[in-house]
Amino acid sequence: MHVSTSSIRMACLDGCTCAVAVLCICLVLAGSVAGDSAPTCDLVGSSEKESAKEKAVIQKLMPLRAVNFTTTVTTGNDTYIYSFRVCNNASQDLSSGLIQYNEKSKQTIVVGRINETHVFNGSDWILLTYRGGDSYKSHCSQEPRKAMVMISCDRNTLADGFTIMSEENSKESDCLYLFEMNSKLACPPEDTRLSVGSVLLIVLACLLAVYLIGGFLYQRLIVGAKGMDQFPNYSFWQDLGTLAADGCDFMCRSKPRNAPAAYRGVGDEQLGEEPEERDDHLLPM
Repeated sequence: MHVSTSSIRMACLDGCTCAVAVLCICLVLAGSVAGDSAPTCDLVGSSEKESAKEKAVIQKLMPLRAVNFTTTVTTGNDTYIYSFRVCNNASQDLSSGLIQYNEKSKQTIVVGRINETHVFNGSDWILLTYRGGDSYKSHCSQEPRKAMVMISCDRNTLADGFTIMSEENSKESDCLYLFEMNSKLACPPEDTRLSVGSVLLIVLACLLAVYLIGGFLYQRLIVGAKGMDQFPNYSFWQDLGTLAADGCDFMCRSKPRNAPAAYRGVGDEQLGEEPEERDDHLLPM
């Protein structure tokens, strides 16, 4: 049985093409599985009853998901390093959203977990809470730890200033770790609406442009003007300074322009009319 070289070559090409296609499909499936299994915030409560407002706030914070925030605090002889991530693992411990690392004892404690997330916001702040941390050993009724991160508005930075404010662990219950940071994501949308004055200025500028362009075209194409005469109402604008000076002179001067002189010479008009002389006595009787 004779098999041609071309047939063998075609079979090999078809086999390679199939192998490449299968490899691509496997990579796509692996990527989709990895994407589905990526850690993220799980709000408190069942998925059917999760708040739509909380979901919107979590979605707003997603640009911070890849950032790892740290802060260091020294208390006595111990130095603690806190690591925080938004809806992502802060350590190898799954669902650890905020952890505390003791440099002296080399011990890591999970302060809050992303699978017990609670979040709400105000006009210029967002409060993100991670519950379900490692339990206290001897105080706070051995309840699970809880971390609260106050994110304040700062339009000049994406995220900065992560620090711990306090650790409240002297109560019988409801103890917490309080942190703060700044981010422009907590800021309200900027008002881009134009003010009334801006609208009036734009309208006046448009009217002035129409007046100048329309007047220029009329003077040039209809009237046939040349040079500066193409400017609409050129004589009026040329005399505008004089008109303005006359108006200012009329409105601002307190003394009439044609005021009578303060002193007048003694003339015949001030002597009055002399009484009419009667010469009846000169007539003969």
